[in-house]
Amino acid sequence: MANSTANTTAKASPTFQELVARYADWVLGVGVLGLMMTLVTPVSPMVLDLMLAVNITISLLLLLVTMNVRGAAELSTFPTVLLFATLFRLGLNVASTRLILTEGQAGSLIAAFGQYVVGDNIAVGMVVFLILIIIQFVVITKGSGRISEVAARFVLDAMPGKQMAIDADLNAGLIDSDSAKVRRAAVATEAEFYGAMDGASKFVRGDAIAGLIITALNLLGGIAIGSMSGLSIGEAANRFSMLTIGDGLVSQIPALFVSTAAAVLVTKASTKHSLGSSLLTQVGGQPKATLIAGAVMFIIGLLPGMPAAPFFILATILVLYWRSSRHLDKPDELEGTAESALAVETEEQEPELSENDQVAELLKLDRVSLEIGYRLIPLIQDSKGQGVLDHISQLRRRFASNDGVIVPAVRIKDNIQMDPNAYRVLLAGQEVAHGSIEPGQFLAMDGGSATGSVNGKETVDPAFGLPAWWISETERDEAELMGYTVIDPTSVLITHLSEVITASMAEILNRDDVKDLIENVKKVSPALVEETVPDKISYGEIQQVLRNLLREGVPIRNMPAILESIADNIGKTRDPETMTEMVRQRLGRTLCESHTDDAGTLSVITLDPEVESRLASAVGNKTDPDAAPVSPVWLQVLVERIAESLSGATRGGKDVVVLVRSNIRRFVGELLRSTLPKVAVLSYNEVTPARSVETSSIVNMED
Repeated sequence: MANSTANTTAKASPTFQELVARYADWVLGVGVLGLMMTLVTPVSPMVLDLMLAVNITISLLLLLVTMNVRGAAELSTFPTVLLFATLFRLGLNVASTRLILTEGQAGSLIAAFGQYVVGDNIAVGMVVFLILIIIQFVVITKGSGRISEVAARFVLDAMPGKQMAIDADLNAGLIDSDSAKVRRAAVATEAEFYGAMDGASKFVRGDAIAGLIITALNLLGGIAIGSMSGLSIGEAANRFSMLTIGDGLVSQIPALFVSTAAAVLVTKASTKHSLGSSLLTQVGGQPKATLIAGAVMFIIGLLPGMPAAPFFILATILVLYWRSSRHLDKPDELEGTAESALAVETEEQEPELSENDQVAELLKLDRVSLEIGYRLIPLIQDSKGQGVLDHISQLRRRFASNDGVIVPAVRIKDNIQMDPNAYRVLLAGQEVAHGSIEPGQFLAMDGGSATGSVNGKETVDPAFGLPAWWISETERDEAELMGYTVIDPTSVLITHLSEVITASMAEILNRDDVKDLIENVKKVSPALVEETVPDKISYGEIQQVLRNLLREGVPIRNMPAILESIADNIGKTRDPETMTEMVRQRLGRTLCESHTDDAGTLSVITLDPEVESRLASAVGNKTDPDAAPVSPVWLQVLVERIAESLSGATRGGKDVVVLVRSNIRRFVGELLRSTLPKVAVLSYNEVTPARSVETSSIVNMED
């Protein structure tokens, strides 16, 4: 019971920080409203003193905070704070001006500043105030505004390159999608910050101009009002000059702090260290420069007429610092001393992975990965940002736009145990393809129309198995003139990778991918998804249908049509193979368009009706007693004759498909897949009536 009471008491007594965080929006809203009220509402001298002290405190706090941040993104709210601080100072100027002109005094703080700076000489105080205005307006404000403008321009120009670098790391598997989102958000935040700072710096410049004008108005207006109140011109000038200078100093010193903070923030490079640590590392980490500076200070102190004590003291300090840092060879070695406390704090905040977590990391397998020899590392990315990474990014976009499949990130790793020029493609850690390329040379392939021979290293194209030769760049033009297809080594590797991914797409697609595809459909057709998944059919069953489609080269980009076909036929059958055939019929227009020529004609070869009947009797549910039996030898001869017909029909680059009955389409497709994997097999039900069909040949088995 006592413990329960203690816990209740602890929960009922939040800390001051928790209270501020809980009511931060209210505090900000009330503060902005109060800021606006100071522009029109009279303020008592005591309240004005408090508000001026708050202004000085906030400005000093901002300056110290900007000196300790490690990057501009850590203080992304600074442009907004700069705007509010400027409006706050203007409101205080209006309030103090009202008190000076109406009551001849403006609180203790303004009077103290004026008396301290002016003393017995008004002219000296006025000169000091004008010097502060010049420093603020001409030097700091103008410089920080120019830096903000240039920084914003360069950051915005660099955004596309940074985005491409993030995409390249994501495609290479160096980071995951969550890390990519974080880095993209950081890039966007940085661009927004510098763009906002470019505009916010104009407020600081306007504030300096307004401060100068307000000071002049206070001085002239005060002298005029004092003269009309019975004071002499000298007395009025003495009183109102001191108050005006004090008011200007109380406003311009915080403004100087804030503008300096803005300049520090936009000039500081993003590093992992604070400004003090960076200065110590980069400036104090040069022992030779420190020793030379100490010697020069000592020599200056020896010159006739020079005060020796200041220069000797400085020389002694520099020599002592040189003795403590002369063992350092590089400035970076000073970071350990400068950031030791930070390192301890970082280790406490980010503890190392436990042994169980490290073992769990070893269990993770990359869905698609590419291992390369060390001579192929320069091909990953060149100085222009192009290479294997850029090609993989384009490859993933092509698969998404053409096939409707998001290929997982391809992780690239170097393997020193492999041949230096070799590479291999792995799926879930298992090798599925390998090859070898020659960096700096080009692959010349003979597609059958080349005339003459080339001088080079004979090889075989890893993607298609065609005879090829590695040739030098000087022989490239000659090889192209002879009819050879010449490809650079990066394109050879990417083409092979593309063919492997295309052939393995059905294996790569997992249930999470299916769920993501369905979630995308849910955004445009929510009723369709809610009706079908998961009440009538599971993700696993849909995955089997999609895998069957991808295995036969059918794109699954039109997911709404696929789900509609499944929803319409789920009550008739749950067999994935039968369901696939029904989906194919729904996608008939897509299937035909991918194989028609420019005139819209579909070129086909068909089977003799007797052959189709014989196959239907062998694979169908109902057997025909009059049909001859089907033997493996007969099937082998059938495949050979289909290959012969396709060979004659596809001359000239024509795309030809095999057209058969719907009840034997799947069997014929599986029969040809091992020998003719690129040949598409369509059924009569999948050909749309609007298409023109041209039969190139009919395969028969008469002899």
